[in-house]
Amino acid sequence: MKKIGICLIATLAVFLIGLLGYLGILLAGNYVIDEKKLVMNSATELVDEDGNLITKLYFENREPISIDDIPDHVQEAFVATEDSRFYEHHGLDVKAIGRALYRDILAGGKVEGGSTITQQLAKNVFLTNDKSWLRKTKEAVIAINLERSYSKEKILEMYLNQIYFGHGAYGIQSASTIFFNKSASELSVEEGAMLAGLPKAPSNYSPINHPEESKDRRDLVLTLMEKHDYLTPEEAVRLQGKTLALDIAEVTKEPAYLTYIDMTLQEAKTRYNLSNEEVLRGGYQIVVPLNPSLQKAAYEQFQNDSLFPGSDAETPPQGGFSMMNAASGGVVAVQGGRDYVQKGFNHVTAKRQPGSALKPLAVYAPALEKKEYSPYTLLKDEKIDYDGYSPSNYNNQYKGKLSLYDAVRVSANAPAVWLLNEIGIPYSKSYLEKSGLSIEDSDLKIALGGIDKGVSPFEMMAAYRPFIEGGKQIKPFFISKLYNNEGKLVGEANQTEEKVYTKQTAWYMTRILEGVVKNGTATSGKSEVAVAGKTGTTSYEGVSGGSRDAWFVGFTPEYVGAVWMGYDRTTDSHYLSGGSEYPVQLFKEVVNASSNENSQKEFKKPSGVKDMEKPISLPTINDVKAEFDFLYGLPAVKLKWTASSDERVVYHIYEIKDGEREQIAEVDGTGEYTRNSISFFGSVSYEVVPFNPLTDQEGEVSNEASVSLFDRFKNSE
Repeated sequence: MKKIGICLIATLAVFLIGLLGYLGILLAGNYVIDEKKLVMNSATELVDEDGNLITKLYFENREPISIDDIPDHVQEAFVATEDSRFYEHHGLDVKAIGRALYRDILAGGKVEGGSTITQQLAKNVFLTNDKSWLRKTKEAVIAINLERSYSKEKILEMYLNQIYFGHGAYGIQSASTIFFNKSASELSVEEGAMLAGLPKAPSNYSPINHPEESKDRRDLVLTLMEKHDYLTPEEAVRLQGKTLALDIAEVTKEPAYLTYIDMTLQEAKTRYNLSNEEVLRGGYQIVVPLNPSLQKAAYEQFQNDSLFPGSDAETPPQGGFSMMNAASGGVVAVQGGRDYVQKGFNHVTAKRQPGSALKPLAVYAPALEKKEYSPYTLLKDEKIDYDGYSPSNYNNQYKGKLSLYDAVRVSANAPAVWLLNEIGIPYSKSYLEKSGLSIEDSDLKIALGGIDKGVSPFEMMAAYRPFIEGGKQIKPFFISKLYNNEGKLVGEANQTEEKVYTKQTAWYMTRILEGVVKNGTATSGKSEVAVAGKTGTTSYEGVSGGSRDAWFVGFTPEYVGAVWMGYDRTTDSHYLSGGSEYPVQLFKEVVNASSNENSQKEFKKPSGVKDMEKPISLPTINDVKAEFDFLYGLPAVKLKWTASSDERVVYHIYEIKDGEREQIAEVDGTGEYTRNSISFFGSVSYEVVPFNPLTDQEGEVSNEASVSLFDRFKNSE
């Protein structure tokens, strides 16, 4: 009886110790498990507005997938390979542990694991890869508690989404995409078996780098599936006879997209309060307005040395480029430099002197907002001193008067400064502010882009947008829509427009800037679409003919953009050896990438505005002839010359008699005039001068044609 009591007490003690041990494991497990760690890093996708994948952003390239979307035969492949008694144990496989312990003792050290799928999940999520007994104990504790907290299906789902398959793929969905270019839900038996063979040694069994080893490993998995009754022997043999049949779709980072990615991440941070880390871990889908054709074209042109003329061939100039969809404000392409590196210095947002590219914003568009100015208003083109500031035209030539249109077209400096002085600096700055350009300067140098802190290509792009969109400003954006990892829309670019100019001013500026491209300072290069814009160059005083900055800011009916070129630091040995013709060529080459049969060759006049008359080009007349004639029986002189094809040209007729010159007539559009009531005494000659009725300007005087008294009598005989 006493012995029975002792046995009962011993049994009870063992039970209590076991119970306390088990409770200890449970408590320890609850302490060790941090469920936040079970939230896996997920890759964020950048897609265009048509849903096409552009690139992925991630710390770990992972796309979580539900166990319901993973075929049973794929699940079975992993269970057969990694943990054949997965559905029978409660986190620990005692038989496997015993076998591993026995082999470790024989080897005198830790040589084999007996880890279940649950233990592997515990190790991957919560622990390190060391093989110590302490780590193994923690792994067991966590595994038991994971089994208490989650179903077998959930544990297998977490495991399949967690493990690494090589080539940057974390989780079975990413692995399926990379190796077979399909969703995991579409995997065949042999494809699932190949993937099940990878986690043990992703590098050694890589189907890309080691296809033979990968196939052998796959065939072993198929054998294990047959052994555990997931396949019949016939099925296993048939599947082992198949090739790997890969369809590689590895995601790489396109260098052309680096600037765009960085600026998208920056907008996610500033506009949506998402840190870079959160974007790279959070599994978002970011819809961006990027145009791959334009972006790649910009990148390619930035590699073209012939478009970047510099004084030092070993250290070529840099550049910045930005372009957006004019209607929506969505940024379609950016290039932060010729050798831009991720998180590097971004020339798209770097501020530089804009030169004459600022004239339309600081002077001409604000002036057109005043009723007293029109595209053909005459401006003073003279060398004038403004309290010590005396700007010069680039060629040191002055016409006295120049129309506003021509002043922009040839980029004359003197008329721009004169006009700014007329409209007033505060008035000009109020429009710069509306255009998104806040400058501290308050002098006439503003007219020529002489501002201390400069402006960026990104700012100039946005500032020119009102010219093509009815005078309205909009804030450029990189993120059209933002979805979280559950597919819920959490952010959207709801853009609002603000009026800067009237529609009439905007259309006049479009026509004027179109003239700059057609027959002004921006004729370089060829464009397959309609282009309007303005050049800008700032000189480097240290070297004759050297430049600091070269610009072109322009637009098509669909896009508006800006190009800057120059050295980060201009010196006597590092300066631009060319001017704005190079950014003009680059701009046109990029927009040509968007050209198709539907591209507009001309800008279309908006409704409700008056069109600007086309400029009149005055001819040079050197073939005036004067002949004696009779008109109604009376003697007369008939003048003839070659008239312009533009019938709007008016001709002033001057008579020179006895040294006195007098306008005697005005002829519209034709090349002849008859002068009656002529005098029979003295010498008489005539000149024809073309006249522009748009600008009230005369052109060059023609040759002098004359008739004499002798000629009259001779002809009368």
